[in-house]
Amino acid sequence: MYNTDTVYPFWRTKPQQVWDMLHSLKKGQVHHLCKSAGGYDIPYATYGEKQDYRGTANYNSACGARNPKYYADREGRKPTIMLIGATHAQELEGVMALMNLFSLLETGRDLRGEKVPSLLAAYEECGCRLVIVPIHNMDGRMRCEPDSMLGETHQFMRYHGQGTWKDGTLCEWPDCKTVHPLKDAVDFLGAYYNDDGVNLMHDDQFCPMAEETKAILRLAKDECPEAILALHGGSNVPNCLLQTSYVPDYIHKAIRLLAEETAALAEARGLPNRVDPVPDKPESFPPPSFNLTTALHHVCGAVSCSYECNQGMIDPWGRYAFTAEEMLLHHYSLFEAAFRRPWKELTPFFCE
Repeated sequence: MYNTDTVYPFWRTKPQQVWDMLHSLKKGQVHHLCKSAGGYDIPYATYGEKQDYRGTANYNSACGARNPKYYADREGRKPTIMLIGATHAQELEGVMALMNLFSLLETGRDLRGEKVPSLLAAYEECGCRLVIVPIHNMDGRMRCEPDSMLGETHQFMRYHGQGTWKDGTLCEWPDCKTVHPLKDAVDFLGAYYNDDGVNLMHDDQFCPMAEETKAILRLAKDECPEAILALHGGSNVPNCLLQTSYVPDYIHKAIRLLAEETAALAEARGLPNRVDPVPDKPESFPPPSFNLTTALHHVCGAVSCSYECNQGMIDPWGRYAFTAEEMLLHHYSLFEAAFRRPWKELTPFFCE
């Protein structure tokens, strides 16, 4: 379904549709994140006043001093929540949801023309600053012809997402990560990557190759959010928040609480979901990757996690395929849960 928006008018994920939405904002402010490897502008938007958290040390040093408040004293401040779409640019469900969130914030109705009063009430009560990056990997999005994976096959998703090796075979997961950057090893470069073949989730987070990685880390450090939600798609998995590796136990517990609140709101809407357990951190080899979600925590102390959305594909394993509207409503459950902030008391920087 190359033009999902012709069937579902609320499904707007094309770059031009995103730019048009951002240019139309009256309440939100539009900013420039960086230029992509391919030379495209990557915009983001903010709502609410920027909070002055800055302390006397960076986060790493403040933790070394045994008190994160040396990086940011958040007591009595309004919270900041950061939402990131399309780091993997064939995973467009989050972009669709963010476009509808923009419409809600601007007009009180989403792109279906529907009101979502519980979501907006949670946002108003929270009083948070929102930082929204609708398309993080603009190169991949410009390269990706489909605007969704709805009704498509596993092979279709792999081709447009991970691409093909030199011999024409699909770059399957996780073998697509065996060469990095991937550009010179493939015949067709999928939307997982920027134009240099860098998978932004698995860039060298300590010495990033991609400006897109550097810029999102700078933004997190500068905005100092309490929560960062990276919106991904995961074939036909039940929607879930993934636990993040190499973070303190209280972050795992906070992600679990956020997942439980999301699940409760999703169940009230009749939607299936999954809640992952708090890991017991067994020793393992190979170790989990220190990926972008982990790095985002370590520059600002946020409850940082990835959200995997069902992509509504034809599924040979018989798993449940979400409809477009179910994907939207599940994201609403996630956003509302984040605005309710059930996880705040577990973090060292909670806000009143």
